[in-house]
Order: sequence, then C-alpha cells, then structure tokens
Amino acid sequence: MKAEVINPFLESARTVIEQVIQISPSTGDLGIKEIELIDNHIWIQVGMTGQMSGNIIFGIAEAVALKMVSAMMGGYVITEMDEMGQSAISELGNMISGNASTILSNQGVMVDITPPKLMKSESMSFLPRKALSIPLRMDGIGELDIQVMIS
Repeated sequence: MKAEVINPFLESARTVIEQVIQISPSTGDLGIKEIELIDNHIWIQVGMTGQMSGNIIFGIAEAVALKMVSAMMGGYVITEMDEMGQSAISELGNMISGNASTILSNQGVMVDITPPKLMKSESMSFLPRKALSIPLRMDGIGELDIQVMIS
C-alpha cells in the first residue's frame, strides 16, 4: 500500500470538515495501524472498487462523534448517538469518500464507493488488519482517524 493513496482522503476530509463542522483540522502523524476493537468508538466503513479497491474506515470515539454531529446541526447539543446522529455521522463519511473519489477521478483513477456502513465495537464485521492511518485533530472536538486499506 502506497502512502499517497491516503492523500485524496486527507484533502477531502479537511475540506468537508471545514465546510460542515466549521473547524480547520490539523494532521497527526501518518503510520501503519492495526485496526482493533475499541469500546465506545464508532467506525464508518466505505468500500471502494475500480482501479483501486478496498475499504476506508473512519474511526471516531463516540464522544467526538456526538460533538461533530452537534456542530453539523448548528450547535444543537446531541447527547446520544440516536438514529439521526448515526445518519449524520455516516453522511459525513460518505461526503468525505465521495469527494475523495472525485479527486482520484481528476487524477485519472476511476473508482466507485459503496454506501457508508456505521459500526460500533460490538458489531464489527471486519477482521483486525493493518491500515494506513492518519489522525485529524479538531480543536475542542477531538480526533477522527482515517484508516485506508486499499490496493
């Protein structure tokens, strides 16, 4: 897996978060990470097919997801990840992935994405495996991990 594969997702995530959450995230260190079950976390899995295939997983602590959804809803405080909150955070993953696929298309790489699948630690459907990972840090909110498993 090449490190440049993550760049369209990083660029897209920064743009979408700035537009939707009104905050400019900073980037943590790029690394290889073992994806593992972590309590009180949410994962948004988006599949990719075409000239590149695999999965993109956005990992978020549930408390961070609640803050992100609250910001997406204009500051209306969300205290539990209900159906509306799950839909909103899934749509964020969809927007980031869709925008990244457009960036890839503009680079001559044709891909399609699958609808986002929201998972919690108790319902994880993928086996732990290694991913190229980079955290986005949002002041006052927390971190969103972008984990790319694409070949």
